[in-house]
Amino acid sequence: MKILNIIIPNRMIGNRLDSSLSIMLPDYSRSKITAWIKSGDALINQKTFKPKDKVNGSEVVNLTLNQKQNNNWIAEKIPLNIIYEDEDIIVINKKFGLVTHPGAGNWSGTLANALLYYDSSLSILARAGIVHRLDKNTSGLMVVARNEKSQKHLIEQLQNHSIQREYSAIVYGHMIAGGTVDEPIGRDPKDRVKQAVTISGKAAVTHFRAIDRFKSHTHVKAILETGRTHQIRVHLSHVGHSLVGDPVYGGRVRFPKKASVELKEALINFKRQALHSKKLTLMHPVSGEQMSWKAPLPDDMQKLLDILKKYDS
Repeated sequence: MKILNIIIPNRMIGNRLDSSLSIMLPDYSRSKITAWIKSGDALINQKTFKPKDKVNGSEVVNLTLNQKQNNNWIAEKIPLNIIYEDEDIIVINKKFGLVTHPGAGNWSGTLANALLYYDSSLSILARAGIVHRLDKNTSGLMVVARNEKSQKHLIEQLQNHSIQREYSAIVYGHMIAGGTVDEPIGRDPKDRVKQAVTISGKAAVTHFRAIDRFKSHTHVKAILETGRTHQIRVHLSHVGHSLVGDPVYGGRVRFPKKASVELKEALINFKRQALHSKKLTLMHPVSGEQMSWKAPLPDDMQKLLDILKKYDS
């Protein structure tokens, strides 16, 4: 338990107490500060107050930082492929098939459970320090915060689109050129489990270009400007290039004309969307240094590309 005594300066007279405290405590989010006020962990003259109360000037706020467990998730010994870590962040190359955090139908065996086993101090952070997610069957790079300050700064970078995320995908169709899909994404009105391009959705922008073209498929680089659920899968499907193996947006398996038995079997047996988070670039939340990591294509995607090249030769 840590106790802070914060004197609110007179220049903030008339401002809300929650917004004033968020200025005085830049390492913590305003929502976290509001929660402390409401729970009674922040007191003025040993009395509680409301977030919307106004500053009178020179108040001394006694703030008790209780290191409370943030969730009831259990720690589980699950292997992690950690490619970088320091006191503030962990960068992971997530394998496909691993759910990011517990939820309906997946209360254990997730990345969050693995992180809590690897570093028990993550239990005091929201979502065990996870600031963004990858779909269960998308592989690749993710960053995890190890403290409140890092979590706040990483979330801010995601919100202002300064974290760069580059993906590799294998899609149906011979893509002539790259481009940008700037279409809003929201719940599919016909199927609430799916996302769709819909006028009532949130702004979503995906940039893409062909890395390697085959007769009936294309290896694509996709860069996210926003981070909507299933964004790459929805946007590329919207422009007629759904991902190989995507059970939700890809439809049935499609074979090229005169496809070899090997290629047909490879396409039939590719049971997850061919999508990999290949490159991650961000500003370190404490040092401010720009850092970047790359993760090689997983074996299943590389094997499929090799077979496609053989079919084209």
